[in-house]
Amino acid sequence: MVSIIQFLAIAIALLSFGVAFWLYTWVKAQDSRNPQVETIGELIRKGANTFLKREYLILARFAAAVAVLILLFIPHPIWQGGSTKNITMALAFLLGTVLSALAGKVGIHVATIANRKTAVASQTGIRKAFLNGFRGGAVMGMAVVGCSLLGVTAIFMLTSDGTTILGFSFGASALALFAKAGGGIFTKTADISADLVGKVELGIPEDDPRNPAVIADNVGDNVGDVAGMGADLFDSHVASLAASLVMAISLDHGVSGANVATVFLFAALGLLSSIVGVGTSRMGKHDNPTRALNSSTYVTTLLYAILTGGCTFAFGFEWRLWLAAMIGLVVGTIIGITSDYFTNDARIPVHHVANACKSGPAFTILSGSSFGFLSVMPAMVGIAIAAMAAYMICDPLGPGYAMFGIAMSAVGMLSIVGMIISNDAYGPIVDNARGLVEMAHLGEHALDVTDALDSAGNTVKAITKGFAIAAAGLTVISLLGAFMTEVNESAAALGMGADYLKGFDIMNPLVFFGLLCGAAVPSVFSAMLILGVDRNAQRMVTEIHRQFATIPGLREGREGVVPEYEKCIDIATTGALKELIPAGLMAILATVAVGVIGGVQAIGGFLAGNIVSGLVLALFMSNSGGLWDNAKKYIESGKHGGRGSDAHKAAVVGDTVGDPFKDTAGPSINTQITVVSLIASLMSGLFLSFSIF
Repeated sequence: MVSIIQFLAIAIALLSFGVAFWLYTWVKAQDSRNPQVETIGELIRKGANTFLKREYLILARFAAAVAVLILLFIPHPIWQGGSTKNITMALAFLLGTVLSALAGKVGIHVATIANRKTAVASQTGIRKAFLNGFRGGAVMGMAVVGCSLLGVTAIFMLTSDGTTILGFSFGASALALFAKAGGGIFTKTADISADLVGKVELGIPEDDPRNPAVIADNVGDNVGDVAGMGADLFDSHVASLAASLVMAISLDHGVSGANVATVFLFAALGLLSSIVGVGTSRMGKHDNPTRALNSSTYVTTLLYAILTGGCTFAFGFEWRLWLAAMIGLVVGTIIGITSDYFTNDARIPVHHVANACKSGPAFTILSGSSFGFLSVMPAMVGIAIAAMAAYMICDPLGPGYAMFGIAMSAVGMLSIVGMIISNDAYGPIVDNARGLVEMAHLGEHALDVTDALDSAGNTVKAITKGFAIAAAGLTVISLLGAFMTEVNESAAALGMGADYLKGFDIMNPLVFFGLLCGAAVPSVFSAMLILGVDRNAQRMVTEIHRQFATIPGLREGREGVVPEYEKCIDIATTGALKELIPAGLMAILATVAVGVIGGVQAIGGFLAGNIVSGLVLALFMSNSGGLWDNAKKYIESGKHGGRGSDAHKAAVVGDTVGDPFKDTAGPSINTQITVVSLIASLMSGLFLSFSIF
């Protein structure tokens, strides 16, 4: 039965590729015949591809170095004999990095086509423009999840080894960590610089072609929000499958039991549901893009619940595992709704912060920070309830099933990730389209259409960020279970007993040492990324000032005078590539250091501290940043004086503070906690065999 379900998973993955190709050809066939749109769109495409090429060259060298270390040391030193597993692990790691990079490349390629099509379609109406933007994003959603499901299934069928899948997941996570950090630094460097000089100093519109940073800003939407977020969710999906499969193999005492079959079936049905959900997405009679995006998500969620319930009944699988998956699915949806409450410009928090902007930027920051902290509570409680409920529901099934229940909850939450990525990628596509409309002077009607699409994109992006953080939370809790499984298997092989590690006592000084070290890492990681944005943005602001001061007629908008867009793109690219490695390397080295010092007990505490601290910071930064962004947009819609007012300038300051929060540090923490959890599992045998204390 397991083999049949695995072939079904491969068939559904291939179907998703077919759907992605059909969507791509549909988007590419749409009209974009406008010389100005094509010229500006080509600048964005070239800038995004140049950055991606230079970033991937750096990351290829990093991946090669890590692959060599894996070959030599993981799962055990190669000189101890049995090199086959080391070679397999290294190859799986490289495959994970390649597929994660491919996800980013596909997303960039499609997004830089779809943005032009959406811009031109906005002249004819909102429905056609919406379909261009959404179907462009859906190409990435289908391709990313198809790659992750196909990769995990193929490796499992070839190796029948859960640890090798952890190696594949580590490759995806490592590349996602640096891709998200690098893309986030790039995009927020350009965004902050363009806003501070353009909106605050000169009072010119957001996408005014006179601004030298405006093309870099649009490039950043692609490398940060398309390639970066795609790699992030690819990583989370693979990690959830890897953690659940490691535990399922242990519980089944082999690779052909019911638990392994359940994991593959639930993942495959999630992708199938997303395919159907993408096909149902249409603008209704009310022409409300937010409602259209949400309705397709609800269709996907309901269909997934029905399909998995039916298959659980048909195959005689354990209903408690189905219930755990449904808990994850429901809690993910609820956390997305709470994120929407704190960031939607139709809700009280955004209105409160917008009103505070009338009193100056200090009150903007204070009120936005306060609501950001408040937003942490419901999401953290939701994750806690999901983990506790899944644990208690599955505990009666026997030893080990409680943690497996949490893993299945993470699988359930991430089951509809194909739809989530489609919605998320829609945001930067329509954001770019709005910029193209303004820069190409396509008229007020087109601007109104793209503003409506962009507003929906911002709302959905806030929801998907909350969902991504919640999913990362449940995934890394399940990875903690996978770590314990890996330790116990290594302990059994070394003659220490199969139940060597049963839990972590925080009164144990080694555990407490690890707990404090792990809790500190997300703060340092975030600081390094935000300082990178700060340094880079200062360089770009200086360059923008130079161009306005030295290029005759640029400030006045004289016809034929064009800023040197490439110089701003180069500053953002060079700075981002310089800053992306240190923060990620710090998190990796800290994990290894704690393991070498305190062994597996200290690593258990390290992971627990890193998870809790990371989730709090990620939720705070993501939601406060989204809140400031939408408070600015709320004022720009005409409230509290509208564009150019003192309240607007204060809101722009708040938005520039929130930009690196929500698009650089916040979402990168998701990947950071996943990476350190995977390193802990992969190196568990080494930490068990050798530690100073």
